[in-house]
Amino acid sequence: MAIWAVISAVVVLVLCLLVRTDLTQLDQVDGGVGREVYTWSVSQHWLLHFLLFVQTAFGTIAMTAYTVVAAAMLALRKHRRAAIWTVVVMSGASLTTTVLKQTFGRTRPVWEDPVQTLSSFSFPSGHSSGIASAAGVAILLASLLVRRRSQRRAIIGLALALVVLVGSDRLLLGVHNLSDVVAGYGVGVFWVLAAALVFDPAPRARPKETFAGPLPRTRKLAVILNPIKVEDVDAFKALVERMAAESGWTAPTWHLTTVADPGRSMAEQAAIDGAELVLVCGGDGTVRTVCAELAGTGIPVGVVPAGTGNLLARNLDIPLYLNAAIDVGLNGQDRAIDLVAISGDGIGPDEHFLVMAGMGFDAAIMEGANEQIKAKVGWLAYIVSGLRNIMFQPVRVEISLDGGPWTKHRARTVVVGNVGYLQAGMPLLPDAAIDDGILDVVILHPRRFLSWIPLAVRILSKGKRTDDTVNRMTGRKVSVRAATDTPRQLDGDPIGAGRELNAEVRHGRLLVRVPH
Repeated sequence: MAIWAVISAVVVLVLCLLVRTDLTQLDQVDGGVGREVYTWSVSQHWLLHFLLFVQTAFGTIAMTAYTVVAAAMLALRKHRRAAIWTVVVMSGASLTTTVLKQTFGRTRPVWEDPVQTLSSFSFPSGHSSGIASAAGVAILLASLLVRRRSQRRAIIGLALALVVLVGSDRLLLGVHNLSDVVAGYGVGVFWVLAAALVFDPAPRARPKETFAGPLPRTRKLAVILNPIKVEDVDAFKALVERMAAESGWTAPTWHLTTVADPGRSMAEQAAIDGAELVLVCGGDGTVRTVCAELAGTGIPVGVVPAGTGNLLARNLDIPLYLNAAIDVGLNGQDRAIDLVAISGDGIGPDEHFLVMAGMGFDAAIMEGANEQIKAKVGWLAYIVSGLRNIMFQPVRVEISLDGGPWTKHRARTVVVGNVGYLQAGMPLLPDAAIDDGILDVVILHPRRFLSWIPLAVRILSKGKRTDDTVNRMTGRKVSVRAATDTPRQLDGDPIGAGRELNAEVRHGRLLVRVPH
């Protein structure tokens, strides 16, 4: 990165030197290129309106607005370092461009029949420096914060296409020379790389304070990994081992899950081996299995989310970016959370969930989410499945709280939750807390297709009113009985159709590493 920052700076300095000392020769090169490009573009009348639109869409005012919006969104998602870095890069590139324009005072290209005449100076191109720095920000943040390779490639491709588009726009409109555009690119690239070297935009957790205790600390680390959830297992191992060493942990012991064993025996072995911390990397199913096995042991679990829903991580504000999640797992603070024991017909012994259990429409969504679509678009696959199952038939159910009398309901879905937010940030159980020792239940029964619209509004607005469409209740123990076999799910994983779900909270049974 440092080498490319130096190269971009050298390119800008060389062009500055040519503008200052040998402008005639540089004008000859720029004029030859610019004349050919401009002569062609002015003959394409259909193109001019588009070029002027691009000029406005990526001008100073527009780029400032984009920067403010991007920084605000990053800050709201608690990527404060990335937000600060974005503002620094964009501001630095803009200020540098302004200073160079005023210093060299290079006039704009002159044409016989100009599309437009600008009075500001030409070198370097502000549009080019702005789009280069913005594209660099997008590419670097995508590599840090976007997990899926296909999405990263799409962002990188779009960013580079915009760089070419805006640079070409300046030449086609005849308002800049080729050297102006190249210098603008150099300014933007320099600020992206130099700022990243000085101020790392990646999220960080503060090192956890250690206190002297009666027992010696071995700093022994175990890692349980679902190997199909990371793109490169060896690279992931190297990353964890490096970060563990930097944080004062011993070389980790590695345990890889299998189809037959999603992590139960691996977690048991880690506890037997005396691990003081267990990192688990995988989807919600792997995380649930490992956490259930380590509940009550006093061994904290660091969650490195690598699935589609990542519901536990989202509700605990654990970053979805691998490096940041590992950092939190190694250096975060321990939080005691509830675990929920679950039983029912066809459910194996000693089953638990951390986030939610559901019966009905929500489980049908989980069953219908195509794995290939999930791999490409993430949680959007659940929306596709939801649309397919939107008219899931209502079921007659009975519900008992804390061993009390059974109440009868009609429902398209029943969700027993330990947290408030589900897929796509849906606040289905806004009063739920993962450490309050209480289970929250919601019963949804939209009668017709159009009834889903006001129901969605009520949920998103976190309305408190209850009726036959949206009913809520709470208890430490919840039992649900359905009149017919109904799809069921635990933490987003389908567990097959059945007629019973019995959930009982285990208050504060699990220690999980969370951000400070």
